[in-house]
Amino acid sequence: MSSPSPSPLKSLFLDPKGGMGVRPSLVLALAAFLVLINGVFLLHQTEQALIVRFGEPIRSVSHPGLHFKVPFVDVATFFDRRLLDVDLSALEITLGDRRRVVVNAFCCYKITDPLLFFQTVHDVQGAHRRLTTTVLGKLRSVLGNLSLPILLSEQRSQVMRQIRDDVNQAASKFGLDVVDVRILRTDLPTQNSEAIFNRMISEREREATEIRAKGEEMAQRIRSNVDRDCAIQISDAEKQAKILLGEGEAEANRLYVDTFGRNREFFSLYRSLEAYKQAFASEDTTFLISPKGDFFRYFNYQRKGSE
Repeated sequence: MSSPSPSPLKSLFLDPKGGMGVRPSLVLALAAFLVLINGVFLLHQTEQALIVRFGEPIRSVSHPGLHFKVPFVDVATFFDRRLLDVDLSALEITLGDRRRVVVNAFCCYKITDPLLFFQTVHDVQGAHRRLTTTVLGKLRSVLGNLSLPILLSEQRSQVMRQIRDDVNQAASKFGLDVVDVRILRTDLPTQNSEAIFNRMISEREREATEIRAKGEEMAQRIRSNVDRDCAIQISDAEKQAKILLGEGEAEANRLYVDTFGRNREFFSLYRSLEAYKQAFASEDTTFLISPKGDFFRYFNYQRKGSE
């Protein structure tokens, strides 16, 4: 009775001489593949690598592409070659004019020497700790000699360049290149803010009081000038009215005299009619005089020759 033939998959691994072992060629191929996989690495254009052997850095690689290392002995440690940043926590600083401010800043840097970077700070977290300490120290030393108006003026850019240069000089010992250091915002401490706001309110109230006082003074001056001009104009108008009234009365008297001189009887009748109109203007007028008196002489008047 014949034995069953092995499957194709088993025949690939079994020894062709009939033994139960694995084919030596396959073992060698697999070992060569593992050595090849562990001995090469691909470096991206945004990365740079450091070859470490038994914990000791051997060489750095910065050109992108395929690179080789000793298999199972060397380890490729990758670092970013792009621009990195670290945000600095709020720092309370006393300025040169004794004012306290809270400064929030950030720092941008690049890893320029992976070997020195690995030997000094080892990784990005270590770099952030060193940079935070360095930048905060420089901010304290430089801003401590400045006043708040200078910090809030255009001179702040020059001050930040000075801080960046000082930080870059210190960071070069870690294989770093500090590109920029900037202040995001500058605030006042809470207790100082309340005091400043209260002082600002007091100053604004004082200014408002002064403006109101000046406005009231100006209004009073304007009212005085207007009242004076009105009084002058009213006086001139009354004077002109009296002049016109005097001229009118003089003209009326002249007409009366002229009329009286021409026809005394008619003038006496006209005056009597005017007196009647004034006397009988009210319906409840009562006269206690003689009807034959001189006041009613024209009621009984008859033309001569009309009898």
